[in-house]
Amino acid sequence: NLLVTAGQVHGPVLRQVSCPGHVPGCDALLTTTPGLALAVATADCMALLYRAPGVVAAAHAGWRGAAAGMPVATLEAVCTAAGRTADEVRVSLGPCIRSCCYEVGPEVAGAFPAAAVRRRGDHSFLDLPAVARSQLREAGLPASAFEDTGVCTACQPDLCFSYRRDGPETGRLWGVAALRVRRTV
Repeated sequence: NLLVTAGQVHGPVLRQVSCPGHVPGCDALLTTTPGLALAVATADCMALLYRAPGVVAAAHAGWRGAAAGMPVATLEAVCTAAGRTADEVRVSLGPCIRSCCYEVGPEVAGAFPAAAVRRRGDHSFLDLPAVARSQLREAGLPASAFEDTGVCTACQPDLCFSYRRDGPETGRLWGVAALRVRRTV
């Protein structure tokens, strides 16, 4: 397999790719090329991996990307590239910081529906996976189309890297998607 990585700028830009390398200025990659692995790095943000017949995509979404509609923009691009409807797409949500640990200020909390923000006393905690699931469900993805690790990066120091927990020097997790190369005999 050959690898292509996204530059990740915490925005809503997706690029369709067909060759390996690094693609600056985007947070999501899509391909129809078998054997080309798409990778996004995370350390509290969420990796969303999409698959439909003949298409895969990998998206990086923190609160900024989620607020900008990255989950739905990627779904729409996958549907267009595959010539399929949303109910034929599957999405895997990777480890990310979750509402147990993701305290946010009022400016971030206000960018999302109340159902995605948990209140504990005077503090607000964002549920990134709930935001993505809600956005994608509204766009037509059925509840059965999701796989979720359920892992909070901040709660799992032996398993995950966390920018919030460990600071900027922490490592990164990779979310990777690729189409299988079909071998013919």
